[in-house]
Amino acid sequence: MLIAARNPLIIAGGGVHYSGAVAELTAFAERHGIPVTETVAGKATLLADHPNFVGPLGVTGSTSANAMAEAADVVLAVGTRLQDFTTGSWSVFRNEDMTLLSINVGRFDATKHQAVSVIGDAKVSLGELDTAIGDYRAPSAWLEHGAEERRAWYGYLDEFTGREFEPPTYAQVIRAVNEVCDPSDYQLSAAGGLPGELNMGWHSKSIASFDAEYGYSCMGYEIAGAWGAKMALPDRDVVSWVGDGSYLMMNSDIYSTVMTGHKVIFIICDNGGYAVINRLQVNTGGEEFNNLLHTTRHERMFRVDFAQHAAAMGAISEKVATIDEFKEAFVRAKGADRSYVIVIEVAQYDWTEGGAWWEVGIPEVSDREQVRVARAELDAEKKHQRRGV
Repeated sequence: MLIAARNPLIIAGGGVHYSGAVAELTAFAERHGIPVTETVAGKATLLADHPNFVGPLGVTGSTSANAMAEAADVVLAVGTRLQDFTTGSWSVFRNEDMTLLSINVGRFDATKHQAVSVIGDAKVSLGELDTAIGDYRAPSAWLEHGAEERRAWYGYLDEFTGREFEPPTYAQVIRAVNEVCDPSDYQLSAAGGLPGELNMGWHSKSIASFDAEYGYSCMGYEIAGAWGAKMALPDRDVVSWVGDGSYLMMNSDIYSTVMTGHKVIFIICDNGGYAVINRLQVNTGGEEFNNLLHTTRHERMFRVDFAQHAAAMGAISEKVATIDEFKEAFVRAKGADRSYVIVIEVAQYDWTEGGAWWEVGIPEVSDREQVRVARAELDAEKKHQRRGV
């Protein structure tokens, strides 16, 4: 089936990293002229400027990768569970004749959605598949189309991060770090809006340099996980992206990083509550309630001074207001001799848009017009979902 494909697409999942199959997947894609998209777990399989790379896939992905998925006739999924965010609740594959070929060590994941299944290690399986398809190469126009889609996506990111926002957006802070960090710096995140914004906006500068523990929004992993990452990567800077909500849930391992000498750069993005959940609440027809500090029922609103709190645990810390100030602080953090915390307030309502749908249950009956509108959109989008088991 792959040798007959006109519009093949590779999805690189976390299993590519676990298998040590990055070089094999890259060579396979280059040799056969196949565009590659990545999941959150598979991010940094290819560098952001690799000619075969077409962007991240899915709900927290890119318009470029999602457009390629929509037109693909054969999809080779390598080491991915093809879960909800990756597949846009199975709506990004619009070609009804698309054939799914799935390589996975887990039988359950390999056989999802009527896939042609290869139950095996990514590295070994790609080698066998490479031999099996011989000198097959996808039409050059398809790869060129992927490059055009990616240019359009990068253009959108440039335009969005170039706007004036007060306070700045997640995307602008991410772009700032991308511009000034070293290629070897290891980016880590876990919960809230940051993993999605990082997946969309982070341009990978080196292989296997990105970790977003996003299985169930693992709030707190950002700090404890960064400590572990620094133990494993003593010669590289670990940059941990932390929301204010996650910080409040679990922050004490900042003290651990200081005490043990495992320096981490912590970026605390404070949007005054659980802004990404507030967004979901509104997008499903609800009214803002109890997710942002200014919509909670308290006698007074109080913003935590995260910089002072982190300093009390031994970290060097500072709070900045602008992107220019942030870049200067990041340079200071790189040169520091222990963990460094940079706090910046970010926008609550301004988000990067990747162009995929996510299925969230919405009541069929409601007195609220916004809910009825959201339900109609849900019913319309469900018609695009891929049939399968």
